[in-house]
Amino acid sequence: MGKAIDGNSIDKVLRDAVKSGKVPHVAAIAADRDGNLYEGSAGVRIAGESDDPVTTSTQFRVMSMTKMICTAAALQQVESGTLDLDAPVDTYCPEFADIQVLEGWDGDTPKLRAPARRATVKQLLTHTSGLGYWFWNADLVKYEQVTGVPNVVPGSAEAFKAPLVADPGTTYVYGINTDWLGKVLEAVAGTTLDVVIRNSITGPLGMTDTMFKLDDGRKNNCVTVHVKGEDGAWASAGNILNPEPDWWAGGHGLFSTPRDYIRFERALLRGGELDGERILREDTVDAAFRNQIGDLDFPAEIPTADPPITDTLRVGPGWKWGYGLLLNTVDQPGRRKAGTGAWAGLFNTHFFIDRTTGICASIYTNSLPFISEHEAWQTYIDFETALYAAL
Repeated sequence: MGKAIDGNSIDKVLRDAVKSGKVPHVAAIAADRDGNLYEGSAGVRIAGESDDPVTTSTQFRVMSMTKMICTAAALQQVESGTLDLDAPVDTYCPEFADIQVLEGWDGDTPKLRAPARRATVKQLLTHTSGLGYWFWNADLVKYEQVTGVPNVVPGSAEAFKAPLVADPGTTYVYGINTDWLGKVLEAVAGTTLDVVIRNSITGPLGMTDTMFKLDDGRKNNCVTVHVKGEDGAWASAGNILNPEPDWWAGGHGLFSTPRDYIRFERALLRGGELDGERILREDTVDAAFRNQIGDLDFPAEIPTADPPITDTLRVGPGWKWGYGLLLNTVDQPGRRKAGTGAWAGLFNTHFFIDRTTGICASIYTNSLPFISEHEAWQTYIDFETALYAAL
């Protein structure tokens, strides 16, 4: 068990965030190599409908925090020699060879061409394949509207017909890469992604509350996604995602609890091992926390193309990408140290692993829009600042 810290100031951050309406509810957790240091929460599961308090054992949709778990499972296959990062994606998924680049428009007709080169598996891990997400790419919004090819939210396999928006290897574009990586994993493992992740990650780490589909008991312990009404009050928007998708989404499909996901974070903090169970070699974990996009950069700003879903992301200059992790190249004053690995989920969940300081942490709410700058995003920053001050 980690040495508990005085969490009064962190508790206040969480309470104030709910009281002021920045978030509908919130749970947060922090740990070191030896165990949990802090757990706290505020608010209820479903605003205006439930009296059940949110806790660190409440189920949340972690959305893109799924990506690092899927990435870790892929890195296991690399270690075993069954997956080659430098191989073209179509080596494992022949249908990927049909994906073209959207390079513009002739009125409402998309202008498509073959990519300049074949995308590799490594480019899926590093979001440099050219695949995008609609909410940060206006061309994909238009493509969806004029062709009927859906985004990934409805859970239709038709989403895999979406085009590239850049040639592989030319730029960082955050997109559906990890959904394709999940398909690669299924091809390599010869089974479905839920089985791969259960057998290789969540099972060994004792993450019994992390899964793609909740049973009835866990459904009753799950939050819903919240949005603000015209009156400024939070209200449930339901679950939004299709509970019976055509495929298990390596990019966004998992439910988890703060107590469960922190076990995965701690395993990475400890170099790939937790409680005697090793999921990755230490050198593999080191590679995940190392710049894997070379001279390319994570964008300092990504404008929104769908404001109800996400605000514009503004992280500023000096960020890179490892394997599944956003990396800061300089210390954040009063917060994480350089080389910290982090990412987030579309419904406003965030995690970070600071190997220099020796801590990991995550904070959860389920609300839209993502990274609302003065609401959920500010709550995340306030939590991290209070945590480091308490260490």
